[in-house]
Amino acid sequence: MSENTSQLATFAGGCFWCMVKPFDQQPGILQVVSGYTGGTKENPTYEEVCSETTGHYEAVQITFDPEIFPYERLLELYWQQIDPTDPGGQFFDRGSSYQTAIFYHNEKQKQLAEQSKENLEKSGRFNKPIAVKIIPAKTFYPAEQYHQDYYKKNRARYEAYQEGSGRAAFIRSHWGE
Repeated sequence: MSENTSQLATFAGGCFWCMVKPFDQQPGILQVVSGYTGGTKENPTYEEVCSETTGHYEAVQITFDPEIFPYERLLELYWQQIDPTDPGGQFFDRGSSYQTAIFYHNEKQKQLAEQSKENLEKSGRFNKPIAVKIIPAKTFYPAEQYHQDYYKKNRARYEAYQEGSGRAAFIRSHWGE
């Protein structure tokens, strides 16, 4: 694969710690970075984003090879990591910085995201409306180093958080193992 064929995908799905591992372990995924996007403050810190004053979401930015792992598959995997019906955050992480969003990088991603969202709405899998926003990508600011690859560096805490937050049980109940 050449650098010219890699693309970016950016997803907000609540706590970014929980959004890295599912993508990181797929073929064709070159990099998954935790960070902040969607807001107005340049180079925000974790504390600033959590203060709900920057407009930023916690998000992951994925560099991927679309010939190996196409954007459509990224979308499928994204839906399976979140509660797409919750407009106020994710699980016990509440507030605007933990809301869900698909940040599209081009018109094709926008169209695919909108179609994917519509398909999920029509599937009947959820009994409430899909609340995920589909919005243009903005500048992405990588989070502090201690947030990167959290699931690898702090396995026990990561797993406890996945279970304790209710995310893991929700995923199992809606999508299976």
